[in-house]
Amino acid sequence: MHIAILTFEGFNDLDSLVALGILNRVKRPDWRVSIASPTARVRSMNGVVLEAQASLREASAADAVIVGSGRQTREVVADAGLMAQLQLDPARQLLGAQCSGTLVLAKLGLLGDVPACTDLTTKPWVEEAGVDVLNQPFVAHGNVATAGGCLASQYLAAWVIARLEGIEAAKSAMHYVAPVGEKDDYVARAMRNITPFLEGVLAKA
Repeated sequence: MHIAILTFEGFNDLDSLVALGILNRVKRPDWRVSIASPTARVRSMNGVVLEAQASLREASAADAVIVGSGRQTREVVADAGLMAQLQLDPARQLLGAQCSGTLVLAKLGLLGDVPACTDLTTKPWVEEAGVDVLNQPFVAHGNVATAGGCLASQYLAAWVIARLEGIEAAKSAMHYVAPVGEKDDYVARAMRNITPFLEGVLAKA
């Protein structure tokens, strides 16, 4: 099972790394979570340099893909060559987008006519792309989910885990990372945000 987190130059540290940490709470020998980038190294908006663990080609073949956000997302979607490398397909993959990552899915035509979530800065650009933006942290339609706000990345990660490993695995991952003394509250809030979008799809699995 391979989950790729698309991470571009100027990426938002929280969006990519919070999801990375939570997703890696699933301890299975066949479970792989990777930072996937178009170059060998990418620098965050705060100057943190990451080495890519997977290519965009590997990400396009992954079981699940989360599109991270960053300061240069508009440059990403304007790069036809880069966008052409993103061969994503919700018919065979779970797809998620965090904040300005929603703009990438919109420009790839993967959101269709359903509303999505994004951050307040990116909202007008997503709307210009023809997608209605919701005033909430998380939404999913079938195999495609979007989240708005850096810390909503926890909901995106929990949704991916729930879809691939089940609700108890998602609860366990969230319980591990939640603050001491607040674990039950954090788990309950996460599940409250994602559970409405799991009904039906898990029953079919």
